[in-house]
Amino acid sequence: MTAATATLAERIRRDFPALDQTVHGRPLVYLDNAATAQKPRAVLDAITGYYAGDCANIHRGIHTLSERATEAYEGARGKAQRFLKAPEAREIIFVRGTTEGINLVAHSFVRPRLKPGDEILITAMEHHSNIVPWQIIAGETGASLRVAPIDDHGELILDRFERMIGPRTKFVSVTQVSNALGTVNPVADMVAMAHARGVPVLVDGAQAAPHRKVDVQALGCDFYAFSGHKVYGPTGVGVLYGKAGLLDAMPPYQGGGDMIRSVTFEKTEFNGLPYKFEAGTPDIAGVIGLGAALDYVGKIGLDNIAAHEGELLRYATDEVLKVPGVRIIGTAPKKEGVLSFVVDGVHPHDVGTILDREGIAVRAGHHCAQPVMARFGIPATARASFAAYNTFEEVDALVRGIRKVKEILG
Repeated sequence: MTAATATLAERIRRDFPALDQTVHGRPLVYLDNAATAQKPRAVLDAITGYYAGDCANIHRGIHTLSERATEAYEGARGKAQRFLKAPEAREIIFVRGTTEGINLVAHSFVRPRLKPGDEILITAMEHHSNIVPWQIIAGETGASLRVAPIDDHGELILDRFERMIGPRTKFVSVTQVSNALGTVNPVADMVAMAHARGVPVLVDGAQAAPHRKVDVQALGCDFYAFSGHKVYGPTGVGVLYGKAGLLDAMPPYQGGGDMIRSVTFEKTEFNGLPYKFEAGTPDIAGVIGLGAALDYVGKIGLDNIAAHEGELLRYATDEVLKVPGVRIIGTAPKKEGVLSFVVDGVHPHDVGTILDREGIAVRAGHHCAQPVMARFGIPATARASFAAYNTFEEVDALVRGIRKVKEILG
């Protein structure tokens, strides 16, 4: 560990009110960041500021509050564009999160292009959100879902993935970082492999966007989705990026207000990008809060976040492996800050319960990745996941907690 990364965490922890509390009489150690990250005061203040002073609907109001709300909402779109390095702001669609972004692409872009015998390709490490939508549209169209395998370390078998892209493949959808294993996929290479065969690609960036710089132009992907709540923003809001030419050609995903130019009983003329995909009153406060979160992450610097979390993961991996009877699930050479583990003879739910009594918050279960659990022959794992505000002392607390699990149940 280095003094620089330790100082980063100590400095920014003061920005997160939720971290300053006790659980069961012990200081909170929050290690459930892959599920949702805590929120800095800047985000809380942005949300409160909208509701307290600028609460109005957006886009069509001509009064001052509406104009201020619209400016903040569209300002957040520009921030998301810069965060992803997208060419145009109109390529940024606000959605409820990664899940809705994937569903939008599945139903508006992919489904109309499928016929019986066509194939959609994913990987064996996907979150349910990047499995179930494709199963639904495959079942509706007679297409099939194919799954590229992973090895015993939880790493994608890249040559197998490439060989599975064939003449029937109509779409590829892959995670950039596995939520259950922490594995980092070589998505730029994967996109290039698919594009060489004329196949468009969606990247699930839910677990990547909070931890590493994202450049959709460098990745070359056609679509990219991430969730606000994992990047220190509010729940219920996220971003779908899509190439403008593709989005222009896609039909609306939902109908209603604000996604139209004109409506008669005979026909509707739809609005242009990005508004034709944002039907109804959006989560205005959530989008404004997301903009504040992206500002906050930008101020810290994603390179600094990545360096700190990388050191935390290496330290935690070394220390957890010193505990007898503990096995880490997901040992790929390239990982983000996810440490999934099992304790011999102890169900992960019991691990999570005992750790909670020690004030340590981890996730226990299948992590919405049941096929991953099946691949490793286990029902579930306990998962510690790191954020920029976590410290090496908190890792030490986690290790002490695991040793207590062993004492009580081992």
